[in-house]
Amino acid sequence: MIKRILLILLILILAASFFYFDLNQLLTLDGLKGSMTQFNDYKAQSPLLIIGGFFLLYVVVTALSLPGAAILTLAAGALFGLWQGLLVASFASSIGATLAFLTSRYLLRDTIKQRFPERLAAIDAGVEKEGGFYLFTLRLVPIFPFFLINLLMGVTAIKARTFYWVSQIGMLAGTFVYVNAGTQLAQIDSLSGILSFNLIVSFALLGFFPLIAKGILNMLKKRRVYKNYSKPKKFDRNMIVIGAGAGGLVTSYIAATVRAKVTLIEAGEMGGDCLNYGCVPSKALIKSAKVAEQMRNGERYGLENTPPEFSFKNVMTRIHKVIADIAPNDSVERYTDLGVEVLKGYAKFIDPWTVEIALNDGGTQTLTARSIVIATGARPFIPDLPGLEETGYVTSDTIWNKFSELEEAPKKLVVLGGGPIGSELAQAFARLGSNVTQIERSARLMKKEDVEVSEFAQKVLIESGVNVLTSHQAIRCETRDGKKFIIVEVQGDSTVKQDRQNKQEIAIEYDELLCAVGRSARLEGYGLEDLGIETERTIDTDDYLETLYPNIYAAGDVAGPYQFTHVASHQAWYAAVNGLFGHLKKFKVDYRVIPWTTFIDPEVARVGLNEQEAIEKGIDFEITRYDFKDLDRAVTESANHGFIKVITPKGKDKILGVTIVAEHAGDLMPEFILAMKHGLGLNKILGTIHMYPTWAEANKYAAGEWKRNHAPETILNWLEKYHTWRRG
Repeated sequence: MIKRILLILLILILAASFFYFDLNQLLTLDGLKGSMTQFNDYKAQSPLLIIGGFFLLYVVVTALSLPGAAILTLAAGALFGLWQGLLVASFASSIGATLAFLTSRYLLRDTIKQRFPERLAAIDAGVEKEGGFYLFTLRLVPIFPFFLINLLMGVTAIKARTFYWVSQIGMLAGTFVYVNAGTQLAQIDSLSGILSFNLIVSFALLGFFPLIAKGILNMLKKRRVYKNYSKPKKFDRNMIVIGAGAGGLVTSYIAATVRAKVTLIEAGEMGGDCLNYGCVPSKALIKSAKVAEQMRNGERYGLENTPPEFSFKNVMTRIHKVIADIAPNDSVERYTDLGVEVLKGYAKFIDPWTVEIALNDGGTQTLTARSIVIATGARPFIPDLPGLEETGYVTSDTIWNKFSELEEAPKKLVVLGGGPIGSELAQAFARLGSNVTQIERSARLMKKEDVEVSEFAQKVLIESGVNVLTSHQAIRCETRDGKKFIIVEVQGDSTVKQDRQNKQEIAIEYDELLCAVGRSARLEGYGLEDLGIETERTIDTDDYLETLYPNIYAAGDVAGPYQFTHVASHQAWYAAVNGLFGHLKKFKVDYRVIPWTTFIDPEVARVGLNEQEAIEKGIDFEITRYDFKDLDRAVTESANHGFIKVITPKGKDKILGVTIVAEHAGDLMPEFILAMKHGLGLNKILGTIHMYPTWAEANKYAAGEWKRNHAPETILNWLEKYHTWRRG
């Protein structure tokens, strides 16, 4: 401890001395130019002493992370010329950086390791695997200041000798550019010298160096990841797309539109989960359930309450008809007509450019492509619940076929999960006659939404007949006397340690159990692990949707971070364009404005931040709220419940996020999405004509609430006096 204190004192003394003796004034362009003559005189008298002193000064400045290293590099060129200056600056900077690295490790690593052991362990694991290359990247392309890299790398477990030689090599190109610029700087002795060819080239190198370095880095990265593979001399296709869900369909459509030769591979149904198991069938079910609820509550509309009479089988038949009506839009025939080759089968990577397809009708086919897009989607996650497999269950994928022959909805249905899928289906089945129990281990449903939204959702589900059990943990499933039960226990205060043996268990009987606890990416069977592509929960991609291999992309649920059909379609554009034209220009995926809707009744729609996220991020915000009880159109439809909540910075009309709870909430949201996308504030929405009487007027009224809350009272008071004066 004493040694560390003494080291800190020494560093403080040296740093204070640096500023006390005005050495920092020398490390400016003006200081450098003003001292050139004197330095040259000293160098002529004692060249070795000057070189040694300069070398030592450079090491000290770098080791103490003092400002001026860039000026010293220029000075090396100005004082010693290109090659001698490069030699001095290169070794001095690397030695100084290593001293700063070692100091940081000695003073900080143990403390940080004690406070954040898990985080540092994860960082160390990554550094052990990729530390040298990562450091080389930072050295070659100076994204962060070098002194900061020295200090931060000292906290990691990278070896000191690795740090030194990577820094020595990685900084060499940048040091060369600066030293060369310094040699030209020394030659300026008149105004015309500023326009000399050599000086212009030197400073042009400073500007273009990051781009050149990035290109070199990309080349090295490609050589590194592809070193065990032989790239084909020619390719069968420009692009291969694996998976015909939203992401795959849009990717292949775009590729065909720009006349690329593209093959789309799908083993199952065209259209993916959304058409066959998710969005389309669930929304068709929700509509039937809503009509049944309206019949049951006809008095709301001046009609008689009429218990709905129906065959559940007919409801399911309609759902399958809806799927069949939409299916031609996603069919093999349509995409073939668009110019996409569609192959039905299972694709597996052989190498980064080659896939082998096990065709559904027998046989195999091998294809190569410059770019390959993985868009294999996701499947329902099945919890590891004892007895679940033995008692049986359905998911949001299997429910449509398994229930299609039932004359009545399941009498007793347990829905496991309180997210959007579980909440939508729980309400729909309750309205269609099932005795539904919804189990959620968290304290509230739809926990990503604000508390008041969760409470509103739970209230409307209970009103629809759902028995909502929040803070209940499923323990096991079992059979008793031929009847199926799920055993749950009440979750207590998470801050208090609970004795498992003293917790009360509750047995809930059911006929069918629906697992709706989330979805997991389809990652197995494609040979990704053989290529070394990380697939812990999703496929790891960069900002351009590139995987470990720059020619292999991922889009949709399999890539994350959002599992929405519209996000998959959004990502598909980037995957297609970057895959086909990335060698010319690449585009980062834009996630700034991502909306979504939960289709319970009334709907919950959101874009951007909600209140709880704004609080977590420490944003200074305010809330503008408009209640639908005041909207004429909502009153006419006896649907005047819900609200719009807009998050804005304090005193500004910039929209940070919007939550809408109402019928047609999803249809109301695009105006706010457009405004956020293009930087339009609430004043622009207020100044836009909205038709009367429509639901969309609510957006204008919400903007009006913000305006009223920010009325210029001082000006209004003067106007009142003005009008009083005008009346005489």
